[in-house]
Amino acid sequence: MTAMTVSPSTWPRPRGLLLDAMGTLIGLRRSVGHTYAAMAAEHGLSVAADAIDQAFPGILRQAPALAFPGLDSDSLLQAERHWWGERIDAVLVAAGAAVAPAALHDALFDRFADPTLWHVYADVPTVLRRWHGAGLRLAVVSNFDRRLQPLLEGLGLADLFEAVVVSSSAGAAKPSPVPFQAALESLALTPSQVWHVGDSPEDGAGARAAGVRCLLVRRP
Repeated sequence: MTAMTVSPSTWPRPRGLLLDAMGTLIGLRRSVGHTYAAMAAEHGLSVAADAIDQAFPGILRQAPALAFPGLDSDSLLQAERHWWGERIDAVLVAAGAAVAPAALHDALFDRFADPTLWHVYADVPTVLRRWHGAGLRLAVVSNFDRRLQPLLEGLGLADLFEAVVVSSSAGAAKPSPVPFQAALESLALTPSQVWHVGDSPEDGAGARAAGVRCLLVRRP
């Protein structure tokens, strides 16, 4: 499906929806490579944005899960920053640049926490508010970190969700069923009472593992 409006007629009506974030609800205004290259230049590194954009997806696919069981508060934030620092270094090296200074790690981590770097897909606000108004209980399930909650607040979506579950604090990432189970617990609903809407194979596999029906959005 290309927009979040399809309801398979053979499925029982859900009481709640679990939604992926990046690629489903929100996306970047400009490519990862554009932001990385611009900020790298500010820290004395020269690297092509196109080279970063080519390297980034593969580096992310090969990375260990962005999930830290048993950590919270400052320890969790430190682990999130370290995880992204390793990915930043791997991407820069793959793109032909040097390993980043620690200051660039921190600058990029903080930059992607800025809501102005992101946009809400055009179909999302109307559909979410229609679902919310119809009494569906909504939660986010994302392979991201604790920056997501303030991002959703800055983008005007946070008030629509009863829970925002991110892999870093859930201790497991999709396709594990654990983040889905955490969201179900927050909503006090069973797997048969919800659908999941996402955009990746991990969304489909994780939902199936949790016993949840899944719809996949395919955006350009």
